[in-house]
Amino acid sequence: MTGEPRRWADLKARVLSALVMVAVGAVEIWLGGLPFAALVLVVIGAMVWELARMTGRSVTGRTPGILAALAIVSLAGAMWLPSDHAELLLAVPALGLALTKRNDRRIATLYGLAALMAGYGLVALRDLGMEALIWLVAVVIASDVLGYFAGRILGGPKFWPAVSPKKTWSGTVAGWIGAALVGLAFVLWGGAGWGLVILSPLVAFAGQLGDIAESWIKRRAGVKDSSGLIPGHGGVMDRFDALIGAAVVVMALGLVMPLPLPGV
Repeated sequence: MTGEPRRWADLKARVLSALVMVAVGAVEIWLGGLPFAALVLVVIGAMVWELARMTGRSVTGRTPGILAALAIVSLAGAMWLPSDHAELLLAVPALGLALTKRNDRRIATLYGLAALMAGYGLVALRDLGMEALIWLVAVVIASDVLGYFAGRILGGPKFWPAVSPKKTWSGTVAGWIGAALVGLAFVLWGGAGWGLVILSPLVAFAGQLGDIAESWIKRRAGVKDSSGLIPGHGGVMDRFDALIGAAVVVMALGLVMPLPLPGV
């Protein structure tokens, strides 16, 4: 019986923090424009700060803060500078991660680049309208929530125990099912194409891989959470790692094929 309370020990703080984040995120998505872009800048800056601290050879010093500021400035420049090549600024923080002393230099560089690309993509997606961004966030949330409860209730074989020992196949598949249901809801009531039912689990899987990548970074760094900024969720990377993976895949697919996104 002692295992049951421990299994759900973080649920209260997790739910309260999630409610606050959902409320803030909903308002910012509804507002769009500069308020939403500002939120994205803060989130990406915090993620780069956490990434730099976890992969750095020392958590002290000014380097993480400098790289976080560089990420914010670079992302803002990529979004608003009137240049056809402004998007190249997205690679600047990743270059900073690559050129500073740290462990796991390659994964830190790639993850930093992915974070900047995702931030840019989220703002661009919101500029197209609320529906597509709401779908993306709903897919990530549904996958995370169903995976959380299915994994703890059903248990079973681990998905990738060497990297993420808490992830189970039951939780992973439950996340795909939840994402497909989100896609179906947008088809039936949001006017999206039926391809969204297939795209949604694929995006959820990309989000799960983003989560696993962050878990691998934490295991290599020997830490439980990326930071303690969000009660019940650890750090910003702990909460938004899946959204990073999902957003990058949507961006990549959108470059090579038309996507059946709602409202687009």
